[in-house]
Amino acid sequence: MILCRRVEHFLRTSGLSATRFGLLVARDPNLVRNLRDGRQPRAALRRRIEAMLAGGEA
Repeated sequence: MILCRRVEHFLRTSGLSATRFGLLVARDPNLVRNLRDGRQPRAALRRRIEAMLAGGEA
């Protein structure tokens, strides 16, 4: 599953807002909106996103 879809699924199941997710992972409240618009994060940010999706801390 592509990263954006995985993030969307995580948001739906966790109840976390898109803004809060972005702030926790990257200190960027627009992160999820940018991912929805096609942004491809660099490796370090991708690892932080993956860690959050896996249930860990960003």
